[in-house]
Amino acid sequence: MGTTVSPKVGSRVDATAPSRTTVAVIAVGGVMAGVILIELAMNGAEVDQPGLRASLACWVTLPYIGAGLIAWRRRPESRLGVLMVIAGFTTFLNFLNWSDNDLLFTMAMLVNLLPPVMFLHVFLAFPSGRLQAQLERVVVGAAYTAAALALPVLLLGAEPPRNVIALTDNPAVREVINNTQHIMISLVSLAGIGLLVRRRIRNGPPLRVAMTLLVDAFAAGLLMLALLPVVALWLPDIVEPIRLTTFIIIGLAPVVFLAGLLQARLDRASVGELMVSLGVNPGPGDLQLAVAQALRDPSVRLAYWLPEFDSYADVDGRQMELEDEAGRSATPVTRDGVSVAMLLHDSALDDEPALVTSVAAAIGMSIENAQLQVELRARLEELRGSRARILGAEQRERRRLERDLHDGAQQRLVSLSLELGELTAKTETDPELRKRLETARREVTASLTELRDLARGIHPAAVSDYGLGVALESVATRAPLPVELIGVGGDRLPEPIELAAFYIVCEALANVAKHSDATSAVVTLTRENSWVSVEVTDDGVGGASAENGSGLRGLADRVEAVGGRLQVWSPTGGGTRLRAELPCE
Repeated sequence: MGTTVSPKVGSRVDATAPSRTTVAVIAVGGVMAGVILIELAMNGAEVDQPGLRASLACWVTLPYIGAGLIAWRRRPESRLGVLMVIAGFTTFLNFLNWSDNDLLFTMAMLVNLLPPVMFLHVFLAFPSGRLQAQLERVVVGAAYTAAALALPVLLLGAEPPRNVIALTDNPAVREVINNTQHIMISLVSLAGIGLLVRRRIRNGPPLRVAMTLLVDAFAAGLLMLALLPVVALWLPDIVEPIRLTTFIIIGLAPVVFLAGLLQARLDRASVGELMVSLGVNPGPGDLQLAVAQALRDPSVRLAYWLPEFDSYADVDGRQMELEDEAGRSATPVTRDGVSVAMLLHDSALDDEPALVTSVAAAIGMSIENAQLQVELRARLEELRGSRARILGAEQRERRRLERDLHDGAQQRLVSLSLELGELTAKTETDPELRKRLETARREVTASLTELRDLARGIHPAAVSDYGLGVALESVATRAPLPVELIGVGGDRLPEPIELAAFYIVCEALANVAKHSDATSAVVTLTRENSWVSVEVTDDGVGGASAENGSGLRGLADRVEAVGGRLQVWSPTGGGTRLRAELPCE
């Protein structure tokens, strides 16, 4: 196992939670805002359906103030709570256009399109409260620029006669700026949807249900914000139902957010259940499953630190490369102050540091047994790898020897045989010499045959050159008893698997010929999914056992070295059936 780079664990910015006085002031301000909205809706001369209007105004204002205040209090390191509070009060200012006071009316018109911009900012800044990507900053900056165009619109004489800051009356320029403002709000809202979709594709769908609903609410809200300005400009007859739908969807986001906070609080109770389940000293797999259930995150993985191998390993003892992955976070697991593992989880859980830290602490108190099992599995994995490397080195050396014999001794013997043939043709006058040369030539030919058989045994070149099927046909032809081949054709397999299958068949047929008293044998190759099975059966006396000789034991070692498994059925008097299953991914 090689050395891996430890993952970077995201650090949190130190922040102070708002004081109780601050919370009380904001809460009182929110209540007063709600009272004012109801008062303005009920007494406003130009407000139709005052009850519905008041309800919608409170729906898109108070939840943002309340949810933002709770988020700010519980997670001061995140700016999201502050942004939500500001969005709520900004929306409140927008409804001051119901007031009979011209100054308040003008103030409301100045922030007329600021609430949708604040909603866009909140949605894209979730969950940290900070815009992460440069494109997000550009989109939100363009949105604030569009909202700021309300000032020149009012200065050019919009909303007469209640506009108290009008400097002139220029309808043509005012209409161009106003249309530009609305189109920009629609475009940045659509861009916001695109950014949310890109984030979903890059990070994958959120694994927690509340998070999925929240992100979907964000996207739906942005869609309605994109439609509303366009409808207001060109389809004024249906603007009211669109506005109503927009308000309902926009108000859902903080409600879903609060539901997520409640779920997180309930999740902490699962830590107690985790402690109970860990009390039985679980194995690596059971421990990982229990942690996944406690965090409600099926993607959870535990990476165990193995000092002997200077690397991390998964629950099966296989080496893990802990690299930064989009949407993934790592939390250290410590025991007695020493890091013993990494808890890899959905980055959405970064918003619940207390829960993740509690689970990591619970793991640290019960990880010793699981870590020992992972270390043992890692040793076995290393042993398998070592055996595979030895087998690979053996195959390379066999190939080299076969090539040296083919290019060296075999070629010289062929040349000698040809030379003897020429000499024999020139010795017609000396029968005795001719006879001796012919005998020598036969000996050379026999030696060449034996050398070819030896080279073929060292490394079957036919497998490398022509494939397993051709090589097995050659073996069946040379076998001392009839051999039927089934399913040996088809596509090539990885060379290590073909070589292993070839040696299995050769060794099995050699055992059949030497020990079984069989009259025939059958070789069957079967491919299923990512495995290939090699089966050799005979009609001999049976009784074969891996304990009685090194042949079958050597075959088992070769099969296991490539990650396969070997089974032998050999009842006395019932023939022998040998089956090797080899991975061929």
